[in-house]
Amino acid sequence: MSANRLSSAKRITAREKLIDAAHLLVRRQGYCATSVDEICAAAGVTKGAFFHHFASKEALGAAAAEQWTARAEELIFTLPPWVRIEDPLERLLAHIDFRLFMIDGAPEDFTCFVGTMVQESFASSEVLRSASDASISAYCERLAVDIEAAIALYGIRDGVSAISLAYHVQAVLQGAFIIAKARNALKEARESVLHLKRYIKMLFNRVDTQ
Repeated sequence: MSANRLSSAKRITAREKLIDAAHLLVRRQGYCATSVDEICAAAGVTKGAFFHHFASKEALGAAAAEQWTARAEELIFTLPPWVRIEDPLERLLAHIDFRLFMIDGAPEDFTCFVGTMVQESFASSEVLRSASDASISAYCERLAVDIEAAIALYGIRDGVSAISLAYHVQAVLQGAFIIAKARNALKEARESVLHLKRYIKMLFNRVDTQ
């Protein structure tokens, strides 16, 4: 491998470390409270390396939002075994069960990077607001594929659209994350997701109460 290619590999590794550090620290302590120095220290890279890859903390935030989307696609929509369930409604309900299972441990381990970041930056940074919107919307659009398939197979009450239900799922999850932080406990957050599952079953006229 040439020296140039080795150098390129090192730059990619440093960039990924910085994004990982941003995901960790922003979820733990918030976007505004997280400094470039802290990100560099957590990533184990120099400040010079930071500015080699990113013009600003805002630029890192936007890149981290994009990477958050890519990881969600892999960890939520590609790797779990339930994504191969044939029935789209059962697949949707398994998705909700999976999100419920994820609400465990410390809030920084399960809360949403873009949800945390946009709450602080939506009025002060159009770049971060737009990046967060793109990430949240990508999740909703991906989830809407399964919802649309379930609607086509079973029908749905009240003329609910797939994309509107997907955004509702996202709204409940983000709200559950806030409740978990505010209560410093998981019980009410998890119960909110269970209510979401009940609501989805009612929309699809499922009569069981599990």
